[in-house]
Amino acid sequence: RCIIRSAFLGDIRKAFDQNPGLFNLLVDPFFKEKIAAAQDGWRRVCATAMIHGIPVPTLSAALSYYDGYRNARLPANLLQAQRDYFGAHTYERVDKPRGEFFHTNWTGQGGSTSASTYNA
Repeated sequence: RCIIRSAFLGDIRKAFDQNPGLFNLLVDPFFKEKIAAAQDGWRRVCATAMIHGIPVPTLSAALSYYDGYRNARLPANLLQAQRDYFGAHTYERVDKPRGEFFHTNWTGQGGSTSASTYNA
């Protein structure tokens, strides 16, 4: 079947007819169920392709988007730690109030860093 005349087009229309304010098909019950049921195979395809050195940028980016979208708290802590390590950018902690910033002396060498904000 041509992708433009896909069987899902009717389901897409139905989702928006049922909920005109729908902002993402991933929250529609029909599509949420279909994607959840297919995710194991989706992951295996991406993993197998990567193991064999076959680029699958669209499939892997879509999977990353899906994983990020379905998690209430994203694993950005590693990214924040890397930014702090390489550039003393500071980070927020989930166990402290928002707006409270921290810096870790990751190597045990170097000076102190103060956390502050500015308006650009």
